[in-house]
Amino acid sequence: MNVKLFLILLALFVFASPIFAQGPAASESHLQWVAITSGFSMAIASAGCGLAQAKATAAAAEGMGRNPGAAAAIRFALLLGLVLIESLALYTLVIIFAKVV
Repeated sequence: MNVKLFLILLALFVFASPIFAQGPAASESHLQWVAITSGFSMAIASAGCGLAQAKATAAAAEGMGRNPGAAAAIRFALLLGLVLIESLALYTLVIIFAKVV
């Protein structure tokens, strides 16, 4: 049992040794890719937010049309949902500024 455990630990140490190697230094081309991918991530986040906000607004309008008595509660839930949806784009923008700048 001890020999088997020793061989397993030895194999783990051998395979894990590249983890401790020094990585390549950040170059200018790396920074260009960060800027390009940041633009794509902001576009994807904005598109997702736009679709979600459109769906939420359409559902709220349909709900208020079906039940006008609950319009105040539906409007509050809509505004809260829109704020949370918009925060996704703002968080993405903050992360992009933190990474790029």
